[in-house]
Amino acid sequence: MAAFTDRELAMIAVILDEEETHHTKKRKWVHEAWRKRETEGEFATLYKELMHDETKFFEYFRMSEECFNILLSKIGPQLKKQDTHWRKSITPREQLAVCLRYLATGDSLKTISFSYRLGHSTVYKIVMDTCKVITERLLNEMLPKPTTEMWKSIANDFFTLWNFPNCLGALDGKHIIIQAPPNSGSLFFNYKKTFSVVLLALVDAHYNFIAVDVGAYGKNSDGGIFSSSNLGKALQRGTLSVPGNSTLPDTTTDAPHVIVGDEAFPLKSYLMRPYPGHDLDLQKRIFNYRLCRVRRIVENTFGILCQKFRIYNRRLQSKPENVDNIILSTCILHNFIKKFGANTYIYQTINANSNETREEIRLDNLPMQGGNATQDAFRVRELFKEYFNSEIGSVPWQEERITF
Repeated sequence: MAAFTDRELAMIAVILDEEETHHTKKRKWVHEAWRKRETEGEFATLYKELMHDETKFFEYFRMSEECFNILLSKIGPQLKKQDTHWRKSITPREQLAVCLRYLATGDSLKTISFSYRLGHSTVYKIVMDTCKVITERLLNEMLPKPTTEMWKSIANDFFTLWNFPNCLGALDGKHIIIQAPPNSGSLFFNYKKTFSVVLLALVDAHYNFIAVDVGAYGKNSDGGIFSSSNLGKALQRGTLSVPGNSTLPDTTTDAPHVIVGDEAFPLKSYLMRPYPGHDLDLQKRIFNYRLCRVRRIVENTFGILCQKFRIYNRRLQSKPENVDNIILSTCILHNFIKKFGANTYIYQTINANSNETREEIRLDNLPMQGGNATQDAFRVRELFKEYFNSEIGSVPWQEERITF
């Protein structure tokens, strides 16, 4: 055996000491606090108590326990992970609880991490994966492509509840505030001086989402987003199974089916917007009132969405593509809860014949827009204006609601 010099022996000793230190200071798999998840985490403690109190369960998850279980049955198989020899996987029920708690409260991921005794990155992955599964599994069920019969049913509901015939939906956009993405410049910077993506939505008379477009840059206008969206393109091409013209109720006047929007949208033969400008005559003001009364349904829907999912009360801090999944999943859950949680998630609609709360609607100072509208679009708007001002199409209170 070759002899080693004192210098070589010293180097060997240092190396052996480093190896021994490395083996004695192994990196922990999880933090010590997270090891108590199955006994002290919020899912192991509070969740079990909530199961015996329907009211508290609803307040905590923003849906009933029955609705929660139906949702779990639909997406649970896609959330299930493989157990290993080192640790058990997080159950689909707990993953869904974490995701819904995040959406319902708007709490930070760090707060959810501490309460559920899960790592921050684990919570983030659970939320994103669950939102993705919700969109993949339930999108076609909760926001199906409308058929001709579905459109006719929607139009009938709008006339019955809101006195607007041949209406297929109310359209509007909502800015969802986000953390400014890196290197994005002014793409997401909107007129409200915040960074945002836009949720463009078409809703029915019962506050259900019919179609949504998520993820447009905050700098874009609602009208521009609609024109470039799949919904706008399909309506322009006539490929959405929209029913043909039908007579306005109790008249012989044929009129197309339309959607309604505010002054941000262009006037089309299938898209009605208010008359713009000052000093409008009474008939035009009545038309504007009747249209705005229906259009506010989509604004009310956005309000319900934000109250249900408090995550919209804070700035979303995630990549734009993940933000899109979060927004789309909440729209799907909105429809899902309305369908399967009817006993605890009730919407009060104002019938045309009820004592509607007196509310003034400002109809002046609407911007002059729609210079590219066709003569056919102007003609359609005139048809509805004449109907709303006729003895057959008017409602008793319409002149009282107008503010000059």
